[in-house]
Amino acid sequence: MLSGTITADLSGACILVTGASSGLGEHFSRMLAARGARVIGAARRRERLEQLVADIRAAGGQADAVTMDVTDAASIRDGVAQARAMAGQIDGLVNNSGIAPARALVDQSPDEWDTVIATNLSGARHVAVEVAKTMIAGRTGGSIVNIASILALRQGSNLSAYATSKAALAQLTKQMALEWARHDIRVNALAPGYIETPMTAPFFQTEAGRAQLLRVPQRRLGRPEDLDGVILLLMSQSSSFMTGSVIAVDGGHLVSSL
Repeated sequence: MLSGTITADLSGACILVTGASSGLGEHFSRMLAARGARVIGAARRRERLEQLVADIRAAGGQADAVTMDVTDAASIRDGVAQARAMAGQIDGLVNNSGIAPARALVDQSPDEWDTVIATNLSGARHVAVEVAKTMIAGRTGGSIVNIASILALRQGSNLSAYATSKAALAQLTKQMALEWARHDIRVNALAPGYIETPMTAPFFQTEAGRAQLLRVPQRRLGRPEDLDGVILLLMSQSSSFMTGSVIAVDGGHLVSSL
């Protein structure tokens, strides 16, 4: 039987992770630090970030924190500048911040729509641009991974704003890849399916959630660690000839029959 162990060594790399205070961002931060990366976690909740940093350091890893609100351009500029000052350079970005409020489109206010787009799309754009500027100025190149969703490629009830933001992020990933390839900056997207996190777990314990899982060919929720292999691949030189890709990790959901 093949082993599921991921052995990628990221020693010496500095990776910025947004949305690092909880959920997938926290998981990615811990995982990347365990593989040798110096992780700089970014989020609004400073207390949660400080606990994350303390835990990583206690386990022998390297980590720092910067406060960042991805809906605030000044906060992004300051956060990226602080991260670069801490580490000297930023080698990778996991662009993970996002929100997914469920609401019927006709019931969603313009402000609610704008908040989703500002967080999931504009925020991801602004963070990536600021990080790319540091990579271009330092002539270091690097890897950017935007966290999209299978809803970038398919539809979901009452998630129009979220799906639209993620579809646009997938296209933006390709545009970034095209423009920044000459600077040796690779930009790819990870499109997870249903992953078990504190935010999603309660829904999948309901009758509607269990019914949704029956549409997934593997008949289970994904685990955060199911995403590790793609993140490690894209952050390492093993993917040096990959850019502009959108990689689905979804238990076969996208190929399920209608």
